[in-house]
Amino acid sequence: MGAAVARALAGRGYRVALHYNASRQDAEQVAAEIGGGACTFGANLAEPSAPAELIANVVRDCGSLAVLVNSASNFIRTPLDTVTPAEWDEIFAVNLRAPFFLALEASRHMTAGGGGCIVNMADLAAFETWPAWIPHGAAKAGIVHMTRALARQLAPHVRVNAIAPGVVLLPEHTSADASARLASTTPLGRHGSPDDIVRAVEYLLDATFVTGDVLFVDGGRHVRQ
Repeated sequence: MGAAVARALAGRGYRVALHYNASRQDAEQVAAEIGGGACTFGANLAEPSAPAELIANVVRDCGSLAVLVNSASNFIRTPLDTVTPAEWDEIFAVNLRAPFFLALEASRHMTAGGGGCIVNMADLAAFETWPAWIPHGAAKAGIVHMTRALARQLAPHVRVNAIAPGVVLLPEHTSADASARLASTTPLGRHGSPDDIVRAVEYLLDATFVTGDVLFVDGGRHVRQ
């Protein structure tokens, strides 16, 4: 999904900085495909110092920062009878703490440069209760609150919005039966694709009178009840 967004932004004329953790080769391949001065930056966002260092490195090498898409995430299954404090900390570090400090650091450069736009990736788990994913859902609910609060604090120079994807990319090893069940329980009757998220990001970039909003891209799953 991040690669699809990066390609779309490059197509709009942005110089793209791609973040990676363990997938350096994949990130460098996407950067090579994009061209136009696209560059890659490695960082383990579970480390408290990583967000500030990452933003500083991007600004140092690229010269400015106009758009931040907070799409880095982990998706750790945590059944209630097995979840550990270490898993909780890892989930919150990557899914909530890192996006907050990335946004905070980025906003300082955006404000100095005349303004910018931040797009956070939330999740339907922020609005529903998934029994085996409670820490994940709690972190993503934090993303929703963070988005609204930062939108108010950073206005008028920086707009902050979020996207709540539905079934867009299935976890590895998802069975055919599970895939079919998810499609059948989605009001539009099918899965989405990374292109659906790309179009949502592009809309939020262009919608200059929209801030503090959460855009559902889920085929209607959030209105099932």
